[in-house]
This record gives sequence, C-alpha cells and structure tokens, in this order.
Amino acid sequence: MGKKETGLKITASKDEDFAKWYSEVVVKSEMIGYYPDVSGCYILRPLAYRIWENIQNFFDAEIKELGVEPCYFPMFISQRALETEKDHVEGFAPEVAWVTRSGNSELENPIAIRPTSETIMYPSFAKWVRSHRDLPIRLNQWTNVVRWEFKNPTPFIRTREFLWQEGHTAFANKEEADKEVIQILDLYARVYEEILAVPVIKGRKSEKEKFAGGDFTTTSEAFIPANGRAVQGATSHSLGQNFSKMFGITFSNENDEEEYAWQNSWGLSTRVIGVMVMVHGDNKGLVLPPRAAPWQVVCIPITSTKTPPEESKQIYDFMDEMYKKFKANGIRCKFDDRSNRSAGWKFNYWEQKGVPLRIEMGPKDLYNKK
Repeated sequence: MGKKETGLKITASKDEDFAKWYSEVVVKSEMIGYYPDVSGCYILRPLAYRIWENIQNFFDAEIKELGVEPCYFPMFISQRALETEKDHVEGFAPEVAWVTRSGNSELENPIAIRPTSETIMYPSFAKWVRSHRDLPIRLNQWTNVVRWEFKNPTPFIRTREFLWQEGHTAFANKEEADKEVIQILDLYARVYEEILAVPVIKGRKSEKEKFAGGDFTTTSEAFIPANGRAVQGATSHSLGQNFSKMFGITFSNENDEEEYAWQNSWGLSTRVIGVMVMVHGDNKGLVLPPRAAPWQVVCIPITSTKTPPEESKQIYDFMDEMYKKFKANGIRCKFDDRSNRSAGWKFNYWEQKGVPLRIEMGPKDLYNKK
C-alpha cells in the first residue's frame, strides 16, 4: 500500500514548467488567493503579508534614519493635475484607471486612481516651500497603486493593484538630490541581498526606459535562473527640476534669488516577494531566507494514538519549553500543537511554507534524551 497523499504536493517541476510551478507554489503555500471578480487582482494572505511587513520594518527604519518622514496622500487625482507634466502622463496614460460615475450620475470631471503619486503630492510641495529653510522635504508613504493596462498577469510580478512604498523628496541643490538617489538605490539592494538573499545588479536605465518625466533612473535588477530573465527589482529616480517647474515648486535661496527645487522619487513594491519565490523556491514549495520568514523555526511534536499519555505530555511540554526559549531570544517561532493533523502532514505543510528550521521530537528522542 502506497503512502497517502497529503494534498500539498507541488505537481509541476520548476525546471520543466516554470510558469505552472510558480502559480502552484504561491497558491498552495497560501501566499495568495485569486480574486475572481477582477482579473489581475490577488488576495495577499497572511504569509505573504507578514513577509511584506518584515521588508517594511527593515526599509522604514533605514529611511527614517536618513531623515525621511512618513505621510499619506489621497489615491485620487484630477485630470487637470495628472496632465500637468506632459511626458509623465504620456508614459502612464495606457495604465490609468478612471472613476467616471458616482452612483447613477456621470462625473463632470473624471478622476484618476493613482498609478504613482507625483502629480498628487507636488501641488502640496509648491504650497509648503517658500524659502531654502523649508528644504529638504523628504516624505514616504506605504500605499497601493493601480496600473490597469497589461497582459499576462502574474502574482506579485505584474498585477493591476499592488502595494509599495513611494518616496518623494525635494532639495535645494542637485548634489544633495543626486546623493539621495544613490543612497536609496543602495538600500534597495540591501533589501534584496540582506533580507531576501537575492543578489542584484545596480545600474542606470537607458533614456528610453527611464521614468516618464525624470532626468535619470537607477535600478536594482535581479536575475531569475529558472527562466533566464532579468526582473526590475526597485527604482530610484532623479526628477531634476522637471516636475518643480511644472508644479511651481520654487524657493528663495540664501541670496534671495528664486530657484526651482531638485526632486527625486523612488519605489519598491510587493514584486520583491515574487522575485524571492522565483529565485529560492524548489519543487517542494517555498524556501524562505530567515530574515524574511514570518516563522524562522517551527516546533513539531511527534505523537500518535499509540503514544502513552504521559509520554505525549512530556514531548509536548519539552517542545513548548523550546518554543518559549526561541521567542524569548527574539526568534520568530511557531509551535504546531494541532492534534487533528499527523506529524507527516505537518512536515510537508511547513516545508511547503519555506520555514528555515524545523525541530521535531518523538518518543525515541525522549527515550534517548536527544
């Protein structure tokens, strides 16, 4: 008689059918759920969102050390504001989603849902900045954006709505602004390499590929060995004075002369999670780097209906003690004490979820005191 199937098995091979393998892994590991009402939209389940929180916690602490402040701006943009910067709106026009109705009434002026927030935030920058003493402005928001027009949606990699952080800054001089572009690019590389254990190459986009309306774009690019493709990991843009001229972000310098501010914008999205899965995952499921993993250790007691109650209690007590020691030392640990699942099922379950370390204990370990 063969082994019972757990229902957790990944049926596709990463080497033979990469696209199917990826779809299976992100669904069976309970990272995402499909949202049937709107194509290209996905549900981020707790495992994926916890990974995103770990990335957030690292990056947010680092940019606050640089002096970047948190904020939140509305998600709606008037057509007039969106069209202020000609090159910018042309670059995003195919992807913009519009609100055209309110209840049963047509809106007199359609409202765009943000594909990015330059045109939402910069009118406020123009109001806030008067003097060189008002600079720099360094803001970041964690939010969602919508980009509608695309083909072949892929969870985390290409979706109609996604989560990201977007930084928007203004400086009195080009040197300070350009310095920040590289500082942020280096931080993005650290997210990939230190948190996700994914090597990246830092570089500069071509004129054709740079951010619409910007001076130049720097990028962290990751490589996916399984399909031989590069993926844009995160971008840090120098906007020069292009947007400040369009939105009137001016200041009086120390000589009481009017100048335009120098600006940057930069963003990193939930795409990072997809890149991590593609690079590290295997035919058993996820493989999570310890710093990204929601649970770094899982403790699994091994008992059955044949295990004497006293032995079961000793095993569970020992594992509970281990669990508490891990937590006390700042290690993210899960104690899987479910009695309605077999140990074998739990092994497969947690391996598929990519937990870096599994600690198990059964009657033999108790007897051998190992």
